[in-house]
Amino acid sequence: MGRLTQMISLLGLLLFGCGNGPEYSEFQSLENGVWNRDSILEFTTTELQSDRVYQMYINIRNDNNYPYSNLYLITELEYPEGETYVDTLEYTMAKADGSWLGKGYGSIKENKLWYKENINFPVTGVYIIRIEQAMRKNGNVEGITELKGITDVGLEIESN
Repeated sequence: MGRLTQMISLLGLLLFGCGNGPEYSEFQSLENGVWNRDSILEFTTTELQSDRVYQMYINIRNDNNYPYSNLYLITELEYPEGETYVDTLEYTMAKADGSWLGKGYGSIKENKLWYKENINFPVTGVYIIRIEQAMRKNGNVEGITELKGITDVGLEIESN
């Protein structure tokens, strides 16, 4: 009976002791793989604790229709009491030779991009993150109306 108990305990450690996984993870699909300039994606987190340290990622899935080697995003992080912080971010999506970064086989690649590193939220509560694409062609003040090749946008939050 002792050997069986040891095996069950070992199995429990393997199943439940290998990392906690993300605190929050959500993807939003973009219709026909097109991200419109006016489309702001909103993610409402689960309750985040002020006594924990978090890693936040923006996950982007792109296909071969994406015509650029980089991606500009504007993000808003809204705190529970309404205070909002805006960032403009640039990410590299392809190597100099044109091959895609990211993981995945076939035509879709997934990129897990740093958004906030080692962030400690000042208050426990639900936070809202808004993400919009901010791509522009050189010499064009107006943004790209329909950014092709982005199939899904996600937000992932992990705690240490």
